Amino acid sequence: MSGVVLTGLGTVGAYGSGCGDLRRALASSEPPVTAEMDRSAGYYRVRGRRGDGGARRALLADPAALREWLSPGEARRMSPPSKLAVAAARMALRCAGLADLQEGQGDERTGVVISTVFGPSSYSEGLLRQILLESPESASPFLFTESVANAPAAQIALAVRARGPGSTICQREAGALIAVGQAATEVAQGRAPRVLAGSVDEMTPLLHSLLDRFGAVVRAKSGGEGGEEVARPFDLRRSGFVAADGATLLVVEPEDEAAARGARPLARVLAWGGGFDPSATSMGWGSGHASLARSLVRTLDRAGLRPADIDLIVSGASGSRGGDRLEGRMLREVWKSELPALPPVLAPKAVTGEYGGGFLAAAVLAATGAPFGVTPGFSEPDPEIGIVPGGPDGPYDGSRLSRSGGTVLVTSVAAGGAASWLVLGTV
Repeated sequence: MSGVVLTGLGTVGAYGSGCGDLRRALASSEPPVTAEMDRSAGYYRVRGRRGDGGARRALLADPAALREWLSPGEARRMSPPSKLAVAAARMALRCAGLADLQEGQGDERTGVVISTVFGPSSYSEGLLRQILLESPESASPFLFTESVANAPAAQIALAVRARGPGSTICQREAGALIAVGQAATEVAQGRAPRVLAGSVDEMTPLLHSLLDRFGAVVRAKSGGEGGEEVARPFDLRRSGFVAADGATLLVVEPEDEAAARGARPLARVLAWGGGFDPSATSMGWGSGHASLARSLVRTLDRAGLRPADIDLIVSGASGSRGGDRLEGRMLREVWKSELPALPPVLAPKAVTGEYGGGFLAAAVLAATGAPFGVTPGFSEPDPEIGIVPGGPDGPYDGSRLSRSGGTVLVTSVAAGGAASWLVLGTV
């Protein structure tokens, strides 16, 4: 995958709007500030099996952060995920120095590849309420057009006249890295001069309550301190993730074209690949860490890399019991014969939460040498995994990537069996 670079990054989430806000959040060692979910609709259980009232909080993007990027007229025509995605796409284009595209005057062969886990949940819920509680004839055409998973990708294409290849990936937690990998393939094979690639999701009360009922999200009684709901990636006491919404978009383009217009890349795309764990259930993680490890090694082999060449790992561990175990054991399997110890492992979902693209943005910032504070919530390693996130002494200062040619492995395993990897090179 030589010759493909990332030149723009736009992100919005509970941490704020733009790279600067996310950098500050990642460098802090404080747990992120969550918001109380609206429980007035009665979706949440009053009392759970563990004697609590269920999860109450999530990491939600502030709609006010989008005003700079969306006019009121545009916003009225979009679902919440579409608003997030278009705003992040415009941030990414500005970051890449592509003002002509931002103004709708750019190359119409530009592609769009977006991943989403749940799609426009609020509009889907509204449409189904109309159909089931009123009548099929009462279904709103406006809600219908924005209720489909590919609505955010379509709105980006309309906003920047991106009429090249377009697709939407629905592979749960693995989707964001798959989207970037597909975008890099489109660029490398000459099917698009550039691609906007990334991830978007919204978090609604109905969706959050369902995640709580399945035991996926952390609850204050079992996983927090002082009433807080804190994710603990790789920690012995982890009990679920903190759900989040937001969007992250990257500009992916050929290195020679970026150099010709004077753009300074954020990172190079060296390789990407994926695997599948057939032992996984439809809603959970399996035990196939050994087969996933072999798939990861093959991905590195195709790029002429060995595990020993990796300087940093950015893990998709989120605090999930099964997901963190699978990913941790997979990494240990890959490195068991190559090195006495893993390179530093970062777990940014302790800050960004699960879903919403913040993990992808954090991975790109890590490739630029951004510092990471002590992982919030982590206190005791799980002996079954044996990974302590961060640098050798706690925080990660980015110094290991300060030399030219540093290599970053970004990894994510998904509920349902999918897994994906992205290898980034520093510039």
